[in-house]
Amino acid sequence: MSTLALDDATPPITETLARDAARLRFADIDGDSLAVARQCLIDWFAVTLAGAREPLTALLMAEAAEEGGRPRATLIGAAGKGTLAQACLVNGSASHALDYDDVNRTLGGHPTAQVAAAVLAVAEDLGASGRDLLVAFVAGYEAECRVGGLVAPSHYQKGFHATATVGTFGAAAGVGRLLELDEGAMARAFGIAGTQAAGLKSQFGTMCKPLHAGKAAGNGLLAARLAARGFTSRPDILEVDQGFAASQSDDFDYTRALERPRRGFHVRENLFKYHAACYRTHSTMEILAALRDEENIQPNQIDAVILSVDPANLKVCNIQEPRTGLEVKFSLRHTAALALTGTDTADIGSYSDANANDPELVALRRKVRVEDTGGPATLATARVTLHDGRSLERSFDVGVPAEDVGAQGLKIDEKFRSLASPLLGEARAEALLADLHRVENLDDTGQLLAHVADWKAN
Repeated sequence: MSTLALDDATPPITETLARDAARLRFADIDGDSLAVARQCLIDWFAVTLAGAREPLTALLMAEAAEEGGRPRATLIGAAGKGTLAQACLVNGSASHALDYDDVNRTLGGHPTAQVAAAVLAVAEDLGASGRDLLVAFVAGYEAECRVGGLVAPSHYQKGFHATATVGTFGAAAGVGRLLELDEGAMARAFGIAGTQAAGLKSQFGTMCKPLHAGKAAGNGLLAARLAARGFTSRPDILEVDQGFAASQSDDFDYTRALERPRRGFHVRENLFKYHAACYRTHSTMEILAALRDEENIQPNQIDAVILSVDPANLKVCNIQEPRTGLEVKFSLRHTAALALTGTDTADIGSYSDANANDPELVALRRKVRVEDTGGPATLATARVTLHDGRSLERSFDVGVPAEDVGAQGLKIDEKFRSLASPLLGEARAEALLADLHRVENLDDTGQLLAHVADWKAN
């Protein structure tokens, strides 16, 4: 990695990433990466349907209804359509509302929420094919991960939420691919995206964190559409002095941005969530649930719990005394208490205001101490001390991509059914899932949105 010292020897990173996004074709994408891309879309529909019922989504829907405009794309949960920008904002925010959407370590954030919201809205409007949708999604996913690799780790450490900032580039690349932007226009779209990119980690635990994904989707949409009209911008926004990297990071790892990942595509490295909370709490929940089951631990047997995590987690998910269900999602101590009591941490209902203030859970979380250790960010160690003097310790890292893509798909299908079936009904949910499994064979991706077009969340 090199620090920011840009000179004539710096590769034309923006141009390279724009070229790769513009040139990507369906035949370029290997089978495993396509399978994971489909899984990303399945997961996106599941969490977006569930997130459409959240209060923040209702507020955004109300704003869209008052604003009005020409209906062009489905607003999931609103039983109607809105403008393309409204669909990006509402659906993108809903997909991140529960913090149950997927992550990618190179990006340093959530990759699918904003890209899927943007490309699905535009694909529906254009009547694009399923193949075109998948190519656009992968193009956006790859672009945002490569930008994320360019500016990591200090971009995130400075307080920027990569889902919002870097995700804007992903949405721009995905929409740009659907609009068939050439390389020059795609580079200009990156420039327009870069000057809009924003989002602060200090908003974690509030409605603004999900809003980041919706804004990234909408800002990326605007960037690509303006570039298609000939709007000008810097075509070297990533590497130029006072550009995106220079202004928002102390790092400039162009080798990481330009190299291909070990398995060919960044989407193959996608990490899915099976607990409805911040991903950085998942390793400790996996450990504690396993210890609870294997050792038959009861909460009243516990003297103390020590969680050793990456130091960065202390600024992200270490709310000591959460008062709301949303804050619980960002509390290592409270999610540990949920795992130790056998609470279903995959159930979105477990992250409630009532559970945040439940006396037994509060008493148990106050036995939990969080300390920092060396990375990686998703590796954690938990040590549980019991009344009988036993000390149980284990480490786990949820940041390792699945080797068996097929087995992973079965888990994603199960997650989809658990979230979508109670809302849509089993028959409609299964029909949507079937179309998502064969998305590359659809002539018009509007068929996907048709399954949810008349569904009203509240």
